[in-house]
Amino acid sequence: MKILWAPWRRAYVENVDKIEGCFLCHALSQPPEKWKEVLLVYKGKNAFIILNKYPYNTGHLMIVPVKHIGNYEEVDEETALEMHKLLQVSLKALKKEYKPHGFNVGYNFGRPAGAGLEEHIHLHVVPRWNGDTNFMPVLAQTKVISEDLYSTYDRVKKAIEEVLNESS
Repeated sequence: MKILWAPWRRAYVENVDKIEGCFLCHALSQPPEKWKEVLLVYKGKNAFIILNKYPYNTGHLMIVPVKHIGNYEEVDEETALEMHKLLQVSLKALKKEYKPHGFNVGYNFGRPAGAGLEEHIHLHVVPRWNGDTNFMPVLAQTKVISEDLYSTYDRVKKAIEEVLNESS
């Protein structure tokens, strides 16, 4: 059995309730010239793509409804459709740019299920490579991310724009 294990996220999970406001809504409220700073990659009509600030792997992004909503059953059909179209775009872009061997894709609903932010749902897209789990997290409680977030941002943004332009 392979386990996606991220002990370095413990500090975030333990302190998330102390964060004022929704970091996703905060990112969305920023003007385009600040998007890189807040890691917002793309904004659509009903959904957006943002890099995970505490990634499990390089290229870990999230697809988020624009509307601040914590219950998936309340997501309207138009938003759900746009989110899943952005999932397709994200998978194509990440495959093109990073050539992962697979993906973990999913939602975490509720704190017991791993949700660090329960009030604003988001779909995680995590690229995976054969052998990306090694001895470092197991023995040293250290995850090696081979690229800084802003380099990842530039690469992912470019790849997503290319995929969107190809489909227009």
